[in-house]
Amino acid sequence: QVQLVESGGGLVQAGESLRLSCAASGRTFSRYAMGWFRQAPGKEREFVAGISMSGSSTYYADSPKGRFTISRDNAKNTVYLRMNSLRPEDTAVYYCAADRWGNGAAGAHAYEYWGQGTQVTVSS
Repeated sequence: QVQLVESGGGLVQAGESLRLSCAASGRTFSRYAMGWFRQAPGKEREFVAGISMSGSSTYYADSPKGRFTISRDNAKNTVYLRMNSLRPEDTAVYYCAADRWGNGAAGAHAYEYWGQGTQVTVSS
């Protein structure tokens, strides 16, 4: 069992940056690929970025590519999402998720554990 708690969301202006954190419980964090997803009002949850168990491989959706960076610190049981050059269309609830069997590139259906989300609002 893995429990995930996101933090770092907030209200920012377009062009600014945020760093989201996701702290995981348990001693097996390094055995999970991790992902960040987001869901805007009235839209489906979408993949943002994923990272393999070791952190050696990362994956991004097209929209945030070049602006967002996913990373992890297995010693701290934490995965991060650095978001630069934020846009109003990045406004959403951001969720982190853990996947025991994947490499970080899978869709939402493959992730077994989810956090409760953190709100990111970008004003224009």
